[in-house]
Amino acid sequence: MAATGSEKQGAAAYYVSTPIYYVNDAPHLGHAYTTVAGDVLTRWHRQRGEKVWYLTGTDEHGQKIMRTAEANGVTPQEWCDKLVEEAWKPLWEHLNIANDDFIRTTEKRHTDRVKEFVQDLYDKGEIYKGGYEGPYCVGCEEYKLPGDLIDGEGEYAGEKLCPIHKKPVELLKEENYFFKLSEYGPKLLELYEADPGFIQPESARNEVVNFVKQGLQDLSISRSTFDWGVKVPWDEKHVIYVWIDALLNYATAVGYNENPAKFAETFPANVHLVGKDILRFHAIIWPAMLMANGLPVPGRVAANGWLMVGGEKMSKSNLTGIKPQDLTSHFGVDAYRWYFLRAIAFGQDGSFSWEDFTARYTSELANDYGNLASRVAAMVGKYFGGALPAATAAGDAETAVQEGLARAAATADAKIGDELDFQGGILAIFDFVKQVNGYLTEQEPWKVAKDDSPEGQARLATILYTAAESLRGVAVLLNSVMPETSQALWDSLGAEAALGALGEQRVQDAGAWGLLPAGSTVTKGAVLFPRLEDPKKDQ
Repeated sequence: MAATGSEKQGAAAYYVSTPIYYVNDAPHLGHAYTTVAGDVLTRWHRQRGEKVWYLTGTDEHGQKIMRTAEANGVTPQEWCDKLVEEAWKPLWEHLNIANDDFIRTTEKRHTDRVKEFVQDLYDKGEIYKGGYEGPYCVGCEEYKLPGDLIDGEGEYAGEKLCPIHKKPVELLKEENYFFKLSEYGPKLLELYEADPGFIQPESARNEVVNFVKQGLQDLSISRSTFDWGVKVPWDEKHVIYVWIDALLNYATAVGYNENPAKFAETFPANVHLVGKDILRFHAIIWPAMLMANGLPVPGRVAANGWLMVGGEKMSKSNLTGIKPQDLTSHFGVDAYRWYFLRAIAFGQDGSFSWEDFTARYTSELANDYGNLASRVAAMVGKYFGGALPAATAAGDAETAVQEGLARAAATADAKIGDELDFQGGILAIFDFVKQVNGYLTEQEPWKVAKDDSPEGQARLATILYTAAESLRGVAVLLNSVMPETSQALWDSLGAEAALGALGEQRVQDAGAWGLLPAGSTVTKGAVLFPRLEDPKKDQ
């Protein structure tokens, strides 16, 4: 039984990867969805105090890239360089993605190691030469099984289409090298049975298990009809199949055959985040390649669902691609990061609409969270000159709030950090925000303030301390999701002077009570979530 990423021997790094994205066009919401999820997950683990490695990057070889470059009158390398520097990297910076590395498959650190890995498989007798004929989707860069295809309609009537790209497949016949994938079916089924959490969600696991049980075919791992790719080291008339090349980024980026110490402490990945349309590559081909080369398999392959617009998967080829900047310019970057993970259960398909985003922003971010922060800061300023008072008259109502924070912190830590249930974790935090709002409504500090007796003032101080301390916990718990907003709230509470940098706070300690000291200077900063303008004015 192969070791997995969850069984690393002495490895310190919690290693998460996104897919490496094709650079045939600029990124859309679907790409950003997976990348933001990975960022939230790795930020969360950093705030657990763990060493983290977060990898993303771009897939730059293959026929699709070559044809796109030709259509634009440039070389494939020129096309890739332009897209990476002008579209992909700037977007991740814009969305506050804190990746530790950005791998490009045209980099020498990658291509040299790919040749070595494939040569090793060849030397071990895992690769042989043969021929293949079958339907090929250039958009997927994948040979399709006849049963996977759909019948075309309209302009494509009478043709067989890729079910994902809705474009005709091409019938290819060429001499290739093959990896003995068919021999790894039993070993893969053993892996899936021994580690039921290896593939998530369960629906994705069931799909893969059933597919493998039907019997695997050997995999074509080279192409000989074009030359944009990594040369097969023993036969340079062939280039390595783009998916073999691409999957190896998870090893080459962390020092495979180059930096043994880095590789040992990082590889294999704890979590590969992927779109469900590329699940088979990651849950079947990738672990089989690793088994063949004597390397440990990853800990988990987590497939997110598709973002849908008008019932169609969001993609450039379906003309439903939406730029993330279209939304961040209206709602803000933090709200963007929050919305997709809050609105859609990770692993399931989800539909996007301006109306839903607007409604959730207004209700949950502006009215519930932002308004709570404003009210508390304003009352501490009004009644105590901005100096956070001490809580000296706590009772059952305050105990309930304390218990609520502890519960929210424990639930969010388990759901986000361990289960990849981002929606469940975020909802637990916002349930607590609602609880604190309800607490203020019931305690009516604006009325208590009229009682200028020592008992009345002690009660007022306790109510406002309870609310401010609650916000301290919320700022820590939402820092992974909304880092700019959490920092603004942290500053408003005067927490940095007493507790240190927000990023150094441990999420597992966020539910403790009484950490924000009395005397902290509370100031009312800018509104966390400003009122939305009419989107028609923005377009």
